Amino acid sequence: MTIAFLSPPADKAVLEEGAAFSPRFDANGLITAVVTDAVDGVILMVAHMNAEALSLTLETGIAHYWSRSRAKIWKKGETSGNLQSVVEMMTDCDQDVLLLKVKVAGHDATCHTGRRSCFYRSVVKEGGEISLKIVDNDRHFDPAILYKG
Repeated sequence: MTIAFLSPPADKAVLEEGAAFSPRFDANGLITAVVTDAVDGVILMVAHMNAEALSLTLETGIAHYWSRSRAKIWKKGETSGNLQSVVEMMTDCDQDVLLLKVKVAGHDATCHTGRRSCFYRSVVKEGGEISLKIVDNDRHFDPAILYKG
C-alpha cells in the first residue's frame, strides 16, 4: 500500500513550522536521502526515494530507495544482508531532503564495495593536481563473492 503524501503547502511558514509531513519530490518524482549511522553519526550513503520507496520505508521500518541506474525499487541490503533499520527519519526545513538514521545489519557495511560507508575517498590537491585518496580500505565483505551472479 502506498501512502498518499500531502502536497507541500503554499505558505512557507506552514511548510517550515507545521506538523504536516509533505515531502517535496523533484521533477523526476525523487527526494534525496542522506543516510547516517544511528549510533555514531557517520554518513553512510546518499540515495533517492520516490513515493513508493518512502512509503515502504515508513511501513516496514527498513530503508527502501529508488535505484536510478536500475529504474526500480531497491531494498537496501536485500542481497548483501546489510539491511538498514530506520531508527529515525528527519526532514529539512523545506522538506526536500530526508535524513535517515539507521542501524545496519549483517556485515555493518553499506557500500557495495564492502566498506562501511560509500564515502571512503578524499579529494586531495597536491602540486596542482586533483586526485582521490582512499581513506578507508577496510572491507567488511568481498563484493566479488557476495554479488556473484
